[in-house]
Amino acid sequence: MSVNKEIKKVTTNTLHKMKEAGEKITMLTAYDFSFAGIIDGAGIDVILVGDSASNVMAGHETTLPITLDQMIYHASSVIRGVNRCLVVVDLPFGSYQSNSDIALASAIRIMKETGGHTIKLEGGEEVIESIRKIVSAGIPVMGHLGLTPQSIYKFGTYTVRAREEEEANKLRRDARMLEEAGCFAIVLEKIPAALAKEVSQSISIPTIGIGAGPDCDGQVLVMHDMLGINTEFKPRFLRQYLNIHEQASAAVQQYIKDVKAKDFPNATEQY
Repeated sequence: MSVNKEIKKVTTNTLHKMKEAGEKITMLTAYDFSFAGIIDGAGIDVILVGDSASNVMAGHETTLPITLDQMIYHASSVIRGVNRCLVVVDLPFGSYQSNSDIALASAIRIMKETGGHTIKLEGGEEVIESIRKIVSAGIPVMGHLGLTPQSIYKFGTYTVRAREEEEANKLRRDARMLEEAGCFAIVLEKIPAALAKEVSQSISIPTIGIGAGPDCDGQVLVMHDMLGINTEFKPRFLRQYLNIHEQASAAVQQYIKDVKAKDFPNATEQY
């Protein structure tokens, strides 16, 4: 029997057991009560309340504008919709980079005000003191290496990271540092599949890949991308499982047509 099926509530410990058993971890983003309920009910292991809400919910070009208050709003909405999965909440840009005291205060706010289970933050050696401080306060931390979207203006592009040996070596070191600092898992985003496989095998904590090949311990996608709500974003790593944009558009057009033709509401749809 799989680890996943044996448990009633997914915890950080569950993910470790899944890695040990060679069972893949599934993670999707969610930002509201209704979709969180659908995704959790379908049997997902982890929901990430991502700072990608800045893009898909608020229409910003990058993840940078979203605030801690807005992340708390989204995360508390998601928590009310789930029963079983682990919920990870992104610390947004500006809420942890300046110093470890601010990072801890931000993490505490998320845990207290949302009921979320864990937090995620981007970066390696640069944020290691913040990670140590948050973990020492009893808050589980998921790391994030490779393409870190909050650093987009430093990178200047959303291209694949760690192709060059110097950056690959830094990623290897950072992964070990995150493990030693107490992270329970690490997201690896847009890095060569061979490097992701090597890192995944070299550390004892689970890796969750997005554009990092099949050998990570789990996979994550943005819900709006994989359900075809957002049709603009089509990277190589994305598999679209539905085209909600097309279906919703057709439904709205049919509704307009029915109202204009005085077909809605009909005799059975009134009091």
